[in-house]
Amino acid sequence: MSADNVVHLSRSQGVTQADLAIAKLGTSRIESPMAHLLDARATTEHYVDEDDRVLLDDTVAGIRARGVSLDELPGLEPCGPRRKIYFDPSKTRAGIVTCGGLCPGLNDVIAGLVRSLTYHYGVKRVVGFRNGFQGFISSYGYDEVELTPQYVRDIATDGGTVLGTSRGAQDPEEIVDCLERMHLNILFVIGGDGTMRGAMAIERVVRERNLKIAVVGIPKTIDNDIPYIDQSFGFQTAFSRAAESIRAVTVEAKSTANGVGLVKLMGRHSGFIACYASLARSDADVVLIPEVPFSLDSLLDHLRDRVKQRGHAVVVVAEGAGQELMEEVSSTDASGNRRLGDIGRFLRARIEDDFAAREIETSVRYIDPSYAIRSVPANPYDSVYTVRLSQAAVHAAMSGRTAMVVGRVRRRFVHIPMELAVSKRNQVDPNGDLWQAVLESTGQPVRFA
Repeated sequence: MSADNVVHLSRSQGVTQADLAIAKLGTSRIESPMAHLLDARATTEHYVDEDDRVLLDDTVAGIRARGVSLDELPGLEPCGPRRKIYFDPSKTRAGIVTCGGLCPGLNDVIAGLVRSLTYHYGVKRVVGFRNGFQGFISSYGYDEVELTPQYVRDIATDGGTVLGTSRGAQDPEEIVDCLERMHLNILFVIGGDGTMRGAMAIERVVRERNLKIAVVGIPKTIDNDIPYIDQSFGFQTAFSRAAESIRAVTVEAKSTANGVGLVKLMGRHSGFIACYASLARSDADVVLIPEVPFSLDSLLDHLRDRVKQRGHAVVVVAEGAGQELMEEVSSTDASGNRRLGDIGRFLRARIEDDFAAREIETSVRYIDPSYAIRSVPANPYDSVYTVRLSQAAVHAAMSGRTAMVVGRVRRRFVHIPMELAVSKRNQVDPNGDLWQAVLESTGQPVRFA
């Protein structure tokens, strides 16, 4: 993890080298068309050879806590082309599916996969499945999409996914039936933790049937809550756009007497977007995230003081914050996630009531830009990141690796077992340096207790 996201030494202490092992379909015996790029390559600060490892622990304290020798320290397998591959490119067929909510960069990943498969390896057929895992199920009646470099040439200029997406599980047996009927050798799955659990179920059926089909994931979450990796793709675009909403609501708040600006941002369980967007603008007086519970009375007291001192105040709240203050919502969405109460509307009403009760004139300006942010194209940073992730995923799949995802850990692109990637959720550490930076920027108390 980057320094921003480190929580406690114990977070990775239970992980051993066995937990980091990447499954393979068999021995790689075919000379890779990418092998010429690897001549005279050796591990440097900018490159990790395929026979090397990226250590999981990045502090002396973390390494000492393990109490093992250097050879026993757990390390992650590096991404990149291999000298020998498992699949014969001329006989390989690949499939791509996108699942879950929208996120900037989905089309970039699709395009990157198609180009890498076609141009670098010479794979003759790449197909896309429409509307998530539903695209594999015959009863939905969706046709597959023939993906070529020409087809994906301009798709990155648009947000969303050209393949469509859906939420909810589908029968993995039927999905593998489809893979067999279409004679696919590789399946690339792009989605969040629920999607990766679905991919694990598909891989399990593939293994039970003793099929030679690689299942490789490119993890997607706009909330940046995937464990171990530095950042998820689309996150930079998301918090950059979110910062624009903070700017807009600040202008509104300053333009009215005792104005209060309120912005609700994405973040069901993790407040990374709220934190980064607030730091990008430095306009927020209060940032509220799911990881740090707050007292409503204490928050309102602080807001009144800020308005009295500055003439206005700005509040940034992640959608999962303050759920304990509202009546619990019992329903769930198609992915099985508990539906959240609307903390934005809740706070707006409470702020207006509090100021009115004290006969303080105010105007509360409320913005919820969630869907507008999810649907935008990736910015240049995320576009580069998605290209590198897609290339890494293709290299891994062609070498016969399976049941794994690609990601970046401390600037190194690595392979991570799917089971480990969904084992926990990355969250803002209330005792970490990211939250400390937010507290310094806003001037809010450590706790609204």
